[in-house]
Amino acid sequence: MARKDGEIIPAGSDLVFQMHYTANGRAASDQSSIGLIFLKNAPEQRVLTLQLTNDHFVIPPGAPDYRVEARGTFPNDATLLSFFPHMHLRGKRFEYNLIRRKTSADGKPDYEIEPLLRVNYHFHWQMSYRLAEPRFLRAGTELQAVAWYDNSKANAHNPDAQAEVRWGEQTYDEMMVGFFDVAVPAGVDKPHFFIRKIEQRQVR
Repeated sequence: MARKDGEIIPAGSDLVFQMHYTANGRAASDQSSIGLIFLKNAPEQRVLTLQLTNDHFVIPPGAPDYRVEARGTFPNDATLLSFFPHMHLRGKRFEYNLIRRKTSADGKPDYEIEPLLRVNYHFHWQMSYRLAEPRFLRAGTELQAVAWYDNSKANAHNPDAQAEVRWGEQTYDEMMVGFFDVAVPAGVDKPHFFIRKIEQRQVR
């Protein structure tokens, strides 16, 4: 089936790439590249790459299963297309969930979780996961990203199991970023997508 959505790149745009390198004592070369497929017709929808991020965690030394999460609500309706989890060498598992808040029988706040993606993570095999069927989500829908880290000696890729690990750009630091792609009307850019309607309510 032909794609009816695409990323819009305005004429004259600069494409900026951020490459992460860590010195290993040997000379090396890199030849990064990008491939573009141009649509023959104007897209009906625009793809926006969004993210859930937590950069305020501290992973204790030796922790074998440390949990970090981030949550956010959709400011407007959108169609969920794909996921791209990102961590570093201590990354162990990553998941995306929908959170539905409700009230329990005794009147206390409660919620239910609908898993969307759960994967074992490997830094050298970072993957994009595209939904077999795109998922339409209403404004106010809450999305959760959860990451687990293995900072123990059992992790063969761990640079230092005795280190207290925080957010950082070097591979021996850590990151927690849950990227995801959504499709929105072609005329909606990212700044406009984040303008919330006053009457918007949380979807339950």
